[in-house]
Amino acid sequence: MRMTELTALTGIAERQVRYLITEGFMPPPRGGRSNADYGEDHVAAIQRYARLRELGFPPAAIKLLLQAREGVPFAVAPGITLVVDPALIGSGADAGALAADMAALLAGILRKDK
Repeated sequence: MRMTELTALTGIAERQVRYLITEGFMPPPRGGRSNADYGEDHVAAIQRYARLRELGFPPAAIKLLLQAREGVPFAVAPGITLVVDPALIGSGADAGALAADMAALLAGILRKDK
């Protein structure tokens, strides 16, 4: 897709897209400058960045998280931290199914044997 399609789909300005590319938050387009082509990977990168900003992460922290590839930590409860792969943030993955899996895992871990 072209830049105009990308900006219409994501709702961000062309200037913001160029910033995200320059700062390394998303890959450069395929095809070079005159034939720039953007794909779903670019849309996902924009959504991931936007979601992390909504959660209060500053750009410098987002950059570190994405470069480290170790995941984004979220404190869930005392003693429990959920670490989310940055690729999942803003992906639209089914949170209900993931929550059910985590609940079953925690139930097993926290179960007190007699």
